[in-house]
Amino acid sequence: MRAGRKMYTVTIAKGKEAILLKHNPWVFSGAIGKTSPAFTDAGLATVVSEAGLFIAYGWLDMKSHTVLHLLSWDEDVIPDDEWLKKTIAKAVETRKDLVGEDTSAIRLVHGEADFIPGLVVDRYEREARVIISSRYAADHLETIWKTLFDVCDIEHVFISVDRTHAGLEGLRSFTRSIDRNGNEVTPVDQVLFRESGIWYAIDSGIGQKSGFYCDQRDNRNIIERYARGRKVFDVCSFTGAFTLHCLRGGAESVLAVDSSETVLRHLLYQIHLNEDRESLPPSSRDRVATMKADVFTFLRQLEEGQADMIILDPPKLAPSRSHIKEAMKGYKDINRLAMEKIAAGGIVASFSCSGSVSREDFRMAIAWAAADAHVDIQILEQLSAGADHPVRLSLPETEYLKGFVYRVVK
Repeated sequence: MRAGRKMYTVTIAKGKEAILLKHNPWVFSGAIGKTSPAFTDAGLATVVSEAGLFIAYGWLDMKSHTVLHLLSWDEDVIPDDEWLKKTIAKAVETRKDLVGEDTSAIRLVHGEADFIPGLVVDRYEREARVIISSRYAADHLETIWKTLFDVCDIEHVFISVDRTHAGLEGLRSFTRSIDRNGNEVTPVDQVLFRESGIWYAIDSGIGQKSGFYCDQRDNRNIIERYARGRKVFDVCSFTGAFTLHCLRGGAESVLAVDSSETVLRHLLYQIHLNEDRESLPPSSRDRVATMKADVFTFLRQLEEGQADMIILDPPKLAPSRSHIKEAMKGYKDINRLAMEKIAAGGIVASFSCSGSVSREDFRMAIAWAAADAHVDIQILEQLSAGADHPVRLSLPETEYLKGFVYRVVK
């Protein structure tokens, strides 16, 4: 614990401790009975039951959306700065075998799944990208970046605040690019890296998440196997990682659809990049078309039978539990449209990245879609994020990415 920091004692309200004893790390204000001394500034807390029995150590911050993050359930292990350094180092160490000659992009720290609230770290070649989504991570930022330089062979760290959480946490948005001495440096214009033998280029500090979706790495390789000879529609394509894999897999053609003209242009640039480096077959560009469109409108207007493979990878439809009902309707509708429009026997790869929507919920939405579309569905693959995105069983929301590859039988 840092010098000058007080240690609070937080008493959990009666009946609210059971889930915390099962190592769920999130404590909201309604579960707190009392705090001693009265809260002033964020700091470590000893968390006890109404009977005064130790539950865990946590980080208390009444300005945070999650007012108390539990960090250690071992009474002998106080989660101070040294604990944080060791926890980051352990997360990095567990990923060391996941990179190689054909892959230089990986998630190093995956938030609460790696026991660090609100911290995501992705590595692309010699750059680490830190995304902050909690006041805890923001408060410990110096320890975080210094540790990354200590345990990783990197040249600089790019830091940003997750825009979707900034308002909830009361964090100001900012970006920083720093070297190992903490000096501000100019971000590189573009980072080149490989994933599964395919080259990608991301602009420094620009794009969704950290600029790329490392969580879909394994799924891209799986979907590539289904692409040969098919007319593929890559819906919500972003910068086209699924498109690139389908081209390498021998797709007859790919239509990439996204609401952003900018990302579609970047998709085409990446095709040329891979043709030049001979990681895609020659003339792959000739097999690709792009379309700027709202995906729901696009699917409604699509003629039946034009595609025999559709990839559905929409953005998060349920940012919180309060949006589950609306998200379920969205997932049902987009899958129903794909089922209605795809050729008989066609393949759909459908994803949800909403942590609040469980795998069972998502599967139910697909079942509802099949009933409304009057088709039968054969599930061929059940998909999730890769090993660098572990799922913490005590926090189901960490299984945020789920997917199904299914055949549409008409």
